[in-house]
Amino acid sequence: MAVHYCGLCRRTSFTGRRHLYSAAHRRRLREALGRLQEEVAAARAAAAAAAAAGDGDGDGTVRRYDPAEHDRRVWCLCCGSSVRRDGRRGGLALLQAGLLQHLAGPEHRRETARFWRENRAEAALRERFLVSAEEYDRFAEATERALAAYQRREEERIRQMAAGIREAERRQRETVQAALQLQTEPELCAGPSVCSPPPGPGRDSSQDAEQPGPSGMQTGPDLNWTESGQALTFIGHQETEGKGNVHTGAKPPWLTEEEEEEDGSKRQIGPSYEEFLRQKEKQKLKKLPAERVGANFDHTSQTGDSWLPSFGRVWNHGRRWQSRHQFRTESGEKKKKR
Repeated sequence: MAVHYCGLCRRTSFTGRRHLYSAAHRRRLREALGRLQEEVAAARAAAAAAAAAGDGDGDGTVRRYDPAEHDRRVWCLCCGSSVRRDGRRGGLALLQAGLLQHLAGPEHRRETARFWRENRAEAALRERFLVSAEEYDRFAEATERALAAYQRREEERIRQMAAGIREAERRQRETVQAALQLQTEPELCAGPSVCSPPPGPGRDSSQDAEQPGPSGMQTGPDLNWTESGQALTFIGHQETEGKGNVHTGAKPPWLTEEEEEEDGSKRQIGPSYEEFLRQKEKQKLKKLPAERVGANFDHTSQTGDSWLPSFGRVWNHGRRWQSRHQFRTESGEKKKKR
């Protein structure tokens, strides 16, 4: 009797190669080829779409590489190995490029012929699992055009971002220079006269001249202590007497003297000692139930040096084992009386 091992069904058949024509083998072969055919059809559709895009846009072919999405592998039933579905070019992912390259290779064609011969698959279906060299060449050319177009778009986007950054820096420099000019204008004035900013379209010079006050006599801050090019204003040290915190120069609270009352005594915090004594006397006068457990416990019993506490003797005196013995004795006497 011939023995045959089927790798697709993963079982040994004692009927020889007649197992290849059984219903169970044909069903498993059809299911396995159906799963692989779905992947091959998706890859060939992507190749056709990339070849049809004559402008080289390639939005459906080139993507930014994402390991969670583009590291997926496809199991090739004919070769008995897993193949990466997408290709990779630096930080970019080429959709379906890895699987198409495998399907167009000579090794896959050779292994497909062997698989068809060993499993007695339908010969008409074999071409559905192969990709011709011409088809793969058209896909490769379309992929190169898509890569070039994607790189051009990325370079244009980077240039736009750089231009936006330069424009933001220019506006920032102009704002800083305008602020520095407003601060240095009062320093250029000589004499006691009040220097006012030049009248603009939104200001009335006559109204400004009719409002004298101490604010008009103020001069600009001294910026000699600052570095050149910095728009900083020194407002002076804040002196507070007895107020504030340690950062403003005030004395910390643990060094301040305690306030005294009008009669010369220091102010106390919390209850006084007399109140504490009165509360303690109230606790002593508080009456507890006389029949509570442990009310007449003997606290004067003598113990040896090797004695360990056994918390449980709360009846009268003694230890825990004595309470158990006494409880049993009392229970026995009650039963006799009954």
